[in-house]
This record gives sequence, C-alpha cells and structure tokens, in this order.
Amino acid sequence: MTQPVPMPDQTESTHAQLGLFDSVSIIVGIVVGVSIFRVTPMVYGNVETPWIGMGAWLLGGLLSLIGALCYAELATTYPRSGGDYVYLSRAYGSPVGFLFGWAQLAAILTGSIGAMAFTFSDYAVPLFGWDNSVGVWLAAVAVVLLTAINLFGVICGKVTQNLLTVVKVVGLLAIVFAGFAYGSPSSFSQTGKAGEGGFGFAMIMVLYAFGGWNDAAFVAAEVKDRQRNIPRALILGTGGITVIYLLINAGYLMVLGFDGIRSSFTPAADAMKIAVGDWGATAITVLVMLSALGAINGLIFTGSRVYATLGADYGLFAWLGKWNHKLDAPVWSLLAQGVVSLALIVGVGTSAGQGIIDKIMITVGFGTLPWGQYFGGFNTLVAATAPVFWLFFLLTGLSLIILRFRDPNIERSFTVPLYPITPIVFCLTCGYMLYSAINYAENLTLLGFVPLALGIPLYFLSSRRTPSETATGESSE
Repeated sequence: MTQPVPMPDQTESTHAQLGLFDSVSIIVGIVVGVSIFRVTPMVYGNVETPWIGMGAWLLGGLLSLIGALCYAELATTYPRSGGDYVYLSRAYGSPVGFLFGWAQLAAILTGSIGAMAFTFSDYAVPLFGWDNSVGVWLAAVAVVLLTAINLFGVICGKVTQNLLTVVKVVGLLAIVFAGFAYGSPSSFSQTGKAGEGGFGFAMIMVLYAFGGWNDAAFVAAEVKDRQRNIPRALILGTGGITVIYLLINAGYLMVLGFDGIRSSFTPAADAMKIAVGDWGATAITVLVMLSALGAINGLIFTGSRVYATLGADYGLFAWLGKWNHKLDAPVWSLLAQGVVSLALIVGVGTSAGQGIIDKIMITVGFGTLPWGQYFGGFNTLVAATAPVFWLFFLLTGLSLIILRFRDPNIERSFTVPLYPITPIVFCLTCGYMLYSAINYAENLTLLGFVPLALGIPLYFLSSRRTPSETATGESSE
C-alpha cells in the first residue's frame, strides 16, 4: 500500500512566531473592520423582519465557517506562506498561481488596504473638523505609518494587530451592552417592506462584512504548531466573528428599532448617542477609526507574505522574495505593497488621479469610468476589486476538490468534514458572489481586471526558479 507523502515544510520566515491567539487576532482584525458599521442598514433595508435580517447574518457566518473548513485542509496540507497562491499553483499550474499573486499586489489586497484607509479618513476628517480635501492624504498617511511598523518585523506587526483587535472587540462589546441595557426586545416584532434588492442583496452585504478570514492562510508558515493551530484559528476566528456580529445586530435593533436601523447611515453612533449621549457617538467614531487601522495592519502583514512567495518562485520578482532575517520581515514586499496601495488611494481619491486612469483606459480601448456612481474611494475600490477577488476565491474552492484527486497520497492532518458537500456549497456561494459583484460594478470591473490582464505578459517574461531556490527564498541582511 502506498504511504502518504508529507508536504515539505517550506518556510520563508526564519522561524514561526505566531501563536493561536495571534492567528485569531489577525482574522478578527481583518474581518471586523468597518463593514459592520456600514452595511447593516442595507441588510435590514432589504428584508421584511428583524429575524430575517438576523438569519442573514447567521447564514453568512455558517457559509464563512464552511469556507474556513476548506481553507483549514488546504493550509495544513500545503503549509507554505502565500495561501491561495500555493493551492492554485499546485491545482492549476504556475500561470494561475502567478496571476493570483500578481492580482493581489496590483488590485485585490492593495485595493482593500486603500478602502480601509479611506474609511479611516472618512471618520477622522469630521471628528477633527478638517477639510474634506485632506481625507485622501490622511488615508495615505495611515498606510505609510502601518507599513513602517511592519517593516520592523513580525513581532511589531503582531503586537500592533493584537492591540488594535483587543481595543476593537472591547468597543464592540460596549455597543452590545448599551443595546441590552437601554434597548427593548419589542423591536424584533416589527415588520417592513423589503427593498428591491431583496434577501439576495442582503446576503451580498453580509458576506462582504465577513470577507477576509482566509487571509490567515497567507502566513501559514509563520504559525506555531500549524497543523493544530491553523484549523483552530480559522474555526475560532469565523465562529467568534459570527457571535460578535449577531450580538452587535441585536444591540442595534434593541436601541434603534427595525425602522430606525433601516434609515440610519451610522447605526453604531446613533445607537450609542441614544443610549449614553453625544460622547457615545464620539467614542464610536474613534472605534471605527481603530477598526479600520486594525484591518489595514492585518492586510499589510498578511499580504506581504503572498508577494514574498511569488518573488521566491519567479526571477522577475525575485526582489519581492528577499527577507530581512534580522527583522524577520519581507521588506521589499512590504514596500511594494505600500507603493501600490498609495497609488490606488491617490488614483481614485483625486481628480488628477482619476484623469490619469481614464486616459489609460481610453488608450487600451475602454472608455472613462463611472467615478461619481460609487460615492467615494471606499465604495469605488470595493466595487472595482470584488469581482477579481471572488473569481480567485471560487478557483481556490475548486482547487480543494482537484487536489484530492491530484495528490491522493499526501498526508492530510485535517480533512474537511462532509466532503464533497462542504466544498461544493462553498463554491456555489463564491459563484453567486462573483455574478453579483460583476453585476454591481459593471464597467468599474475594468479597474480590477485590466491590471489582472497585465499579469499575463509578465508571467511569460518571468522565468520560474528551481525548486532548491524556492524552498526558502533569498535573504537580505
């Protein structure tokens, strides 16, 4: 009988320094960013009762948990840093893996960093009474400062992440306490007419709010006792986030009521203002800013590991694969990610940047983009990058099934339960979200797919390095 073949433990970092708490903190820090403060009114505005809305949040958590189980198998079977990049390369070949890594740098992760940075500035500007024109530059400063912190290594990055996550969770629990202490459960008996989007649109918003839990797989090689801690982190992270979201929504409903939450643009601030006064609204504003910073830091930390793995495999991007082992950080990947994120922030956040992007689009045969339709940098970057994100998410879900056939003898310390039903459900969810994202973004999808297409010639220009070279990557002292 053929014995299982263990996967080589390919680790680009000097040694694993992330424990279970650190890994869970990364997941919670990225996912519980600002969506819970933004999308809740849209969720309840498209359902008929509070219970249906709460059901949508619970369903979103269950679907995310299903996805986490799929990623737990992939991350423990193929524990190299880079997450989806590793799985896609092994399942479909190096071109797909390369395009994933390139898309993360050119659009997906850098776009998410920019979106979170815009949220930080959107709340900071009115808090300090600054002019709106300052917002784009404040967003840029947030990215620069957090990138600088991560340049000092994994310890600084994880300590910053843990601190921001703890502060964030404490603040969110304050909203829950205010809801249960000052609200009324009678709100759950109210009803209303669902919006045109209906339950389907509500689920799009819910699943967007759960997005980002998979980024923990990007740092798989830096997790201690990864065969045990990666599944635990993914399951505890998504499960914990589901509980947090359900409690926060209950708090919103009990204070604001069903009609109130449907009409509120800032439900958290409005709920705290009703419960404890104006200072509560100010405190929530600060909480949103900290939540955004936590999401930015988590994305910066995890994203840089994807590009480092890409650089370790391809000569054209070899400089991205260089680690500074004194700091235990992929310095050049962090810098590249920061530069692209800043370019996106300035590009979509200023009229001059929009003009340059429009000229590029016209040059390559497309028209100008509908900037005014998406109301600001956050919505623009989310709409533009979501289709590319869900495309690769779908391919990753399918890769689990493909790799079960392609690598039948590789040792799997964790296997997804109820296979193949679990990955099929995950793939169907991703397919629906891909369709919905393209339908919502329309022409703005070009902002994500054009950079992706540029990766095709880059792949053919970049020679793949030998296995001995890719095992550890290059180091830079």
